[in-house]
Amino acid sequence: MRHPLHTLNAVLTVALLALASISSALAETLVSAVSSSQVAITSNFTGTQILVYGEIARDAGTVARSDKQDVVVVVEGPLERVVTWRKDHIFGLWINATSQTYIAVPSFYAVHATDDLRNIASDDWLKQYRIGLEHLPLAALGTRAPAHERAAFKEAFLRSRVHQGLYTQNSKSINFLSSTLFSTTVDLPAIIPTGDYKVTTFLFNGGVLLDKQEQALTVAKTGFEQVTFTLSRQYPAVYGAMAILLALLTGWLAGVIFKKD
Repeated sequence: MRHPLHTLNAVLTVALLALASISSALAETLVSAVSSSQVAITSNFTGTQILVYGEIARDAGTVARSDKQDVVVVVEGPLERVVTWRKDHIFGLWINATSQTYIAVPSFYAVHATDDLRNIASDDWLKQYRIGLEHLPLAALGTRAPAHERAAFKEAFLRSRVHQGLYTQNSKSINFLSSTLFSTTVDLPAIIPTGDYKVTTFLFNGGVLLDKQEQALTVAKTGFEQVTFTLSRQYPAVYGAMAILLALLTGWLAGVIFKKD
């Protein structure tokens, strides 16, 4: 008869071997990068694109998977506070009557995926990692409005951002150059906000997240635009005085040039 400790050791050995097998099966890793870590906004900026690319690396001991591998790329801009208004018909006029304020909302949000998000992962995974427009946690600040009214405001907010080109969600928009190499192009509109951005690439297989990588992207004004922007934010009095002087000078020059004899 085997000693109980021997039996326990045997069970633990089997468990460790099973875990090692699982770890080996999950040995795919993700290597991703962005074509540029900085986007410069100048006076003639009309929008641009960034290329997100990468490779699904697999070591020699990795067990081949029968499920389809999916890649999702999420580009998220700096968080901001947003007020969404609803117009009501009052005394014959359409005016802003009610509003909801959202905090910690991405100023820019783009999702590119190899397939429809519902075919890639469960709602739990998508909510956990804020993947997809419907999974953004847009909680209104201090509101007691009924659920249907909150839903209407959220829908209006998302519709406005999509119309502006600040929010996008595209399925089947990631190209596989080979069985492991992939790339996608993300459009950045002319009105893109400045600040620090986060580019996150996810690797899913069979609805399970295998790996993710994150890169930083900076969108900044350069040249004269940066000087005026800094003055207006950090030295508003100086900026205002310069604006007044510039207006007076422009008016004086116009009077001199177009002065009639």
